[in-house]
Amino acid sequence: MKLLVRLPNHLGDTLMTLTALARLAAAGHALTLVGKGWARALFAAYDWTVVPVADGWRASIGQWRQLKATHDGDVLLFTNSFGTALAARLAGLRVTAYATDGRGPFLSRAVIVPRRWYAPGSAVHTVEYYDALAAAYLRERVRTPPALALRLTDAARARARDLLHAAGVTGDYVVLCPGATGRHRGRDKTWAQFPQLCEWLRQQGHAVVAQPGPGERDRFVQALPGATLLPEADVATFAALLAASRLVVANDSGPSHVAAAVGAPLVALFGVTEVEKTRPWSDNAVVVGSNTGWPTFDAVIDAVQARLANGRAG
Repeated sequence: MKLLVRLPNHLGDTLMTLTALARLAAAGHALTLVGKGWARALFAAYDWTVVPVADGWRASIGQWRQLKATHDGDVLLFTNSFGTALAARLAGLRVTAYATDGRGPFLSRAVIVPRRWYAPGSAVHTVEYYDALAAAYLRERVRTPPALALRLTDAARARARDLLHAAGVTGDYVVLCPGATGRHRGRDKTWAQFPQLCEWLRQQGHAVVAQPGPGERDRFVQALPGATLLPEADVATFAALLAASRLVVANDSGPSHVAAAVGAPLVALFGVTEVEKTRPWSDNAVVVGSNTGWPTFDAVIDAVQARLANGRAG
């Protein structure tokens, strides 16, 4: 059966649907994923079709109608918004999604959000949230999902090696990801001591590498003095860069989930977001900090030293 799937809009959330997508594919569904433009590169190693989502309300309805003509009429929405459900339903699709944002009447199959999801300090992780939606569609039992395991193409790995070689990085390296700008509930989403961490790593003899995204280069220059800043690249090349690293240190952000998805050794820094819901879904990650405050510099250094001493476990 050909199944349409609307991916989340953010990189981290899209990666956290990975176990759900694999579950749907294993059940025999040929997947057509509708999402942001970068999703095509992200899932290049899979036999899934990836379609960039149309921009705008009318264009979205038209896109769903076109897709309905070549598919079996079912769509599974990993988005939680009213608008995505309404557009898909107006296009004549049978919509399965969580009954969020008052959109229950527009769903062919409304899945009730687990009550524990709304509880303070909820133990329901976002990976479990998406995986349970796939289970509801398949009429299977809820499970504890496995660790994320993003496949990468040989071409993506080669592009990452070429970027490192061109920058003069020939041995082991540590990747720092000071992304996640802005504020969450009035508090900064970025750990403030990345400059000191970068300097400390360089003093210890480690090559420090970073790859800014669109519009991030100036901020990375300030946040990571002396680091090797690679040119921008697609998200699959970035994933390959993280996969081959000795260690990744990142805020709770899209790059943190990319590192988790490729099994990279990871120290994930939390200060304002919920560890229980968005911690890296990986056996190769260590979390420092909490939603009530950023970790101290010494706590991060301790975690980094321990992770470097342990080597690559995954």
